[in-house]
Amino acid sequence: MKKLRPGDTIGILGGGQLGRMLAIAAAQLGLKTHIFAPENDSPAFEVAAFHTCAAYTDQRALSAFARGVAVITYEFENVPAETAAFLAALCPVYPDVKALKTSQDRLAEKTFLRGLGIATAPFADVEDADALARAIAQIGRPAILKSRRFGYDGKGQAMIREGADLSAVFRSIGGQPAILEGVVPFTREISIIAARGKDGAFKAFDACENTHEHHILARTIVPAKLSAQAGDKAVGIARLIASALDYVGVIAVEMFATDNPRAGIEDIAVNEFAPRVHNSGHWTIEGAATSQFAQHIRAVCGWPLGSVKRYGAIEMRNLIGAEAGTWVSVLGQEGASLHIYGKGEARAGRKMGHVTRVG
Repeated sequence: MKKLRPGDTIGILGGGQLGRMLAIAAAQLGLKTHIFAPENDSPAFEVAAFHTCAAYTDQRALSAFARGVAVITYEFENVPAETAAFLAALCPVYPDVKALKTSQDRLAEKTFLRGLGIATAPFADVEDADALARAIAQIGRPAILKSRRFGYDGKGQAMIREGADLSAVFRSIGGQPAILEGVVPFTREISIIAARGKDGAFKAFDACENTHEHHILARTIVPAKLSAQAGDKAVGIARLIASALDYVGVIAVEMFATDNPRAGIEDIAVNEFAPRVHNSGHWTIEGAATSQFAQHIRAVCGWPLGSVKRYGAIEMRNLIGAEAGTWVSVLGQEGASLHIYGKGEARAGRKMGHVTRVG
């Protein structure tokens, strides 16, 4: 892997807030960024040296993009795998296509995790309404039906309880291929944000404890209220996943912690992983020696990974929808660090920014 030098240009697929923060981190390290995204109002365009507004299927635009950058990464996992594969033939792409494809299909992802011996919720493939009935008979209720692809922040999901009309539930997610998952009786939701270099070096930030509202991450506190043994187990799971994928970059692994009185420590089950920087890692900008964004840039450039030292007890809150209107009061609060993402309309459920407090 060729190491990049300050002054080189990193290509980023996706122009949302994650791409924006990656571009800012790259600039602090003396690197330029080129954002490729189909939306002409992409907030990452405002902070990048270059940008291309074109469809992910536009091979002419993709070719020109690849010729102008030294390495390519992406800010979200819904970039078409075909796009990443096309670009990988022209320029290094990290994380690679295998990680992207695995994370894009919930069934493939769960099957991959099970193959590594990692605990997950029980699950079953659901191709149609009849398959859903068979899956319910196997897994029981309550259970969650999820579309296999393109779901995030609760989209493409439906809870199935006693008395639910299974045909109606299947139609409610678009009648598309899905996965049925059993409900895990968790005590807390956690995530591990970690990075792996091309040389196999691995570093993980302290476990995050996450609270969701309406299926959207609302609050993260660090460190998570976990036993030391459970925290070590969670980090070990993240390392195993990254190693199995020969991963390069930052990876986020979302997990459930459940009480296990017999063992004396919490059990850990994986919900999903994201092959990118993650909302629950935003606290690292102010709360750690190296932010998750700088860490990702270091990894894809072939540079040494930075320190993951945490600076205190930390809380990060998302500003969702109209909450972004509180920015003036946040600026007046001692110890509050405000980030506004530069998006236009503050729609309900839309992440507009976040606030971090380091205690």
